[in-house]
This record gives sequence, structure tokens and C-alpha cells, in this order.
Amino acid sequence: MTTQTLSRAQARRIALAAQGFLDPPHAVPTLRTFDRTLARTGVLQVDSVNVLQRAHFMPLYSRMGSYDVDLLARAAAGRQRRVVEYWAHVQAFMPVELWPAMRHRMDAHRAKRGKWSFVAEDDELEAALIAEIGDRGASTARELDDDLPRDKVHWGWNWSRTRRMLDYLFTVGDLAIAGRNSQFEIRYDLPERVLPASALNAPALSEADAHIELVRRAARSHGVASAHCLADYYRIRIGEARVAVDALVHAGELEPVEVEGWRRPAYLHHDARLPRRVGARALLSPFDPVVWERDRAEALFDFFYRIEIYVPADQRVHGYYVLPFLLGDRIVGRVDLKADRPRSRLLVQSAWSEPGAPADTAAELAAELRRLAGWLGLDDLVVAPKGDLAPSLAGELSAQG
Repeated sequence: MTTQTLSRAQARRIALAAQGFLDPPHAVPTLRTFDRTLARTGVLQVDSVNVLQRAHFMPLYSRMGSYDVDLLARAAAGRQRRVVEYWAHVQAFMPVELWPAMRHRMDAHRAKRGKWSFVAEDDELEAALIAEIGDRGASTARELDDDLPRDKVHWGWNWSRTRRMLDYLFTVGDLAIAGRNSQFEIRYDLPERVLPASALNAPALSEADAHIELVRRAARSHGVASAHCLADYYRIRIGEARVAVDALVHAGELEPVEVEGWRRPAYLHHDARLPRRVGARALLSPFDPVVWERDRAEALFDFFYRIEIYVPADQRVHGYYVLPFLLGDRIVGRVDLKADRPRSRLLVQSAWSEPGAPADTAAELAAELRRLAGWLGLDDLVVAPKGDLAPSLAGELSAQG
């Protein structure tokens, strides 16, 4: 049987369609829009950096357009909650129905109890925290550290140790994340008060079945991918991912294909769409699934991308918080953005074009930046004179008024 060969452009369009970039932005996105978008991305990575907007809000914006961020709060609350935080990619919102597929991870972490380098084994501390949360309800580490009676000589508690134990209890499934407060601190609670009974009481998947389910979902979200791409999506070891890939190929859910320029074998999901064109215009968070696996971004888009948050300022090439600009089915530029909330300004601290960017890149980027500023509730746009795209971008913004 002849293996199907895809051009790089076809693979890009398949990947973007799988991620939800065929849908036009909705005038008023609803929870139904949210559900459809989450079904494409699978997870929403959580990150504390708030220089522009929290990471988990941005992929929804990139696909749905301007939306009320309360949609995510509603999806992550109540007895019918749709999403919950767990270590799905890294820390991420995931659909609640994935809880049984994560139970083997919880069990594996529990088996390491006493061997964790960042938290000491302490039965008394574990029991005290669970009991206190059971009595008082969802709580942050700081609230528990402030309010729980404790014998500092015996336990040696401090905020850091409390937080480390809470994170351990969350990782093994003895606690769950009920939400976060306005300071972005985690509010821990008992799982039965966070998760719907249908998810909490569902039988745990075996490790092998969990890997198959996670690779299946990764393949659906990617459209076309190498085994390494599929392993990275839910952070599975490559050997485990390959076993799951073989099972899904055998079941007819994945088809081996070749992609132009890819050194590794690739796999096409049986429901993947290959549109004739993709008319996307979106700024992508550094933590967007389209670009979070940097080797995949380079293979698909010929786009070399590294986040420079932790690089000293004088050594950064493009900037602190740089977002790729997706236009059509190509990444045509990148911008370093900051929300200056006290002055209600969106700061474009640098703007760069990619090789071969079309002539209308600056005009399209200007329109997208105005839309982003409106969503963020910022009144003005200010472009710094840094980057080859900055002059024309500033000119377009001035011309557009």
C-alpha cells in the first residue's frame, strides 16, 4: 500500500483546521462556542505571566475572537463544570472527562511518596490539611498557613512547605483545584466538591488505555503529527506514545503519512480535514498548542521560535513576551506586546516580519492589534521603533485612526 504524501502547506492547513481556525470569529461567543473550541485545543495551558493576558485565555481569543472571559470561569465552576486543572500538558485546564485517564499518573506520583525531592513525607501534615479544607472549604496555601494551628517545632511549617504539600496532594488526586483568587492563587478543595460525580466515580483507565486515549486526543487536536508531537501534547514518554500510535493505526484511527521536509514519520487522524485554504488572522500566545512544541512549529511553518522571558533583557532578540502572527496558513510576523493597564495602552515593544511575509502584513496586523486592544479594554496603541515591521505598522495604525 502506497503511503500518502502531504506537502508542508497541506500539513499546515490540516493542523490549523484541527485547531479550530476554520471557524469565523463569533459576534458573541457562548458556552457552546467554548465547548467547540476546547474540543479542538483539548487543553488550555495555565501560566502566571500576565504582561498581556493570562495564557489560558489567549487560545480561546485566537479562535473565537473577542469574548467574555467569564465564559471560562463559568466552564470551570459549579456541579456541571466542563474543565478542571491538572497536569495534562503542563498545568492546564482539561475537560473533566479526562480525570479517569489521569488516575494512573496520580497513582504513579503517590508511589513516589517519600521520594519527592520537594516535599517531605508527613502523614500528620497531610491529614491536617485535608481535614481543615474539609471543614472550611476551598482555601489557598496562604490562608491555610495563616489560620491553621500548628506546632512549628514539630512540623516546621512555613508557607513554602504548606504549598508543597498541597501541590503533592493535588498531584495525587487527594485534593483538586476549585479555582483561583484575584491574585491567581490556587484554591484547593476536596475532589468531590470540585468534580462532577460522573468524572470522579468513573473507572480509572489502565496506563495503556490512558495512553491510547491521550494520543487519540492529541492526534485529533493536531490533525497530522509525528509520534514526538503526539507524545508532547499530553506529556507521554515517546516509547509509550509509539505503542499507543501503533494501536490506533491498527484500529484505523491513524494513517501513516509522509510530510514534505519532515525527517520523522507522520500520522494523519482519520477525521482530519484538509481545507483548500485557511483564512486565519490571529495572534498566538507563546503557550498556544499551535506553537508550544517549537520543533513542530519550525517543521510546519519554517518558524524558529523561542520564548525569551528568562533571557536577560540585553540578550533578547525579539522581546520579552512575543506573540507569533498567523495570517492565512502562515506565520508572517511576531510582536512583543505589553498591556499598560494603568494608562489603558497596548504597547507594541517590537514588531518583526518573517521572510516572505505578504505586502499586507502590516495592515492586517494593525487591524488585529486594534481588535486585541478592544478585547483587553485598552484605548490606545503605541508602537516602539524596534523591529523591521515597526515603521510600517505604526504608519498603518496612524492611517486607520
